[in-house]
Amino acid sequence: MDFDAWNLEGYYQEKSWEIEDVTEIKLIENGPVRTGIQITRNFLHSTIEQIIFWYADIDRMDFSTKIDWKEKQLFLKAGFPVEINSDKAVYDIQFGNVERPTHWNTSWDLARFEVCAHKWADLSEGGYGVALLNDCKYGYDIKDSVMRISLLKSGIYPNPDADKEVHEFTYSLYPHAGNFKDGKVDQMGYRINCPVYTVFSNPHDGNLPGEMSLVSIDCENVFLDTVKKSEDGEGYIIRLYENHNKHSQVHCTFYKNIKRVEECDLLENKVSEVNGKKNQFDFHIKPFEIKTFKII
Repeated sequence: MDFDAWNLEGYYQEKSWEIEDVTEIKLIENGPVRTGIQITRNFLHSTIEQIIFWYADIDRMDFSTKIDWKEKQLFLKAGFPVEINSDKAVYDIQFGNVERPTHWNTSWDLARFEVCAHKWADLSEGGYGVALLNDCKYGYDIKDSVMRISLLKSGIYPNPDADKEVHEFTYSLYPHAGNFKDGKVDQMGYRINCPVYTVFSNPHDGNLPGEMSLVSIDCENVFLDTVKKSEDGEGYIIRLYENHNKHSQVHCTFYKNIKRVEECDLLENKVSEVNGKKNQFDFHIKPFEIKTFKII
């Protein structure tokens, strides 16, 4: 109704169309690691090309998507009806997660028909769940047992051609045992957004251990989100957060011996000194707490 680029009105769901014009389906990859099927669809003046990947050793289905979009004021979503009984869903946010209801029983619930999330949304019942992951799409709606992710909005104000032309992105369906914590959904979300890259290199001098990490921690519920040079250039800054609403004692290992460790605020101002030994130090973190350390 107003502010086309960022507002979304609940009545958009009063009419919709399924994209059923499939022009081609073909097998493009069938190896020991993964299998890929390419599906091409047409919708009005637009083309949607997807490669659906299944993996031998990962319980995840990727939808690698390329869209040549020509439409305006049409909202494109991908939806998955799942056999999950839950009155709430969990959504990833920066440095944590939030729960939202999957029903519209009250006016407050009805007003929260679209949820902003980062890397994933999860719907779980006792013993089983399904997560919907993404690498760059941050709008979800989950009602009853239907999980949907927002892909394109194609508003016309202030830019009359917003969302037109070619888009490339990936979203994934990830079934798992237990809830999002048991299924390590947050870790799988990082795998989608921070993949491992392979680099070819010529032989050169130097010793490299079989396993090495710049910094590592021993708690699966604590995530190392940031590693950077400090603003004053004296050392490294690492920023961590707790994601499972759980008090934890954390053991941190750096790749080389350290002179000292300082706990800092978000502006990298020193708060306190942290006891360390050689290349290691320990600290306590509260539920959903954010910790910043300067390593020198």
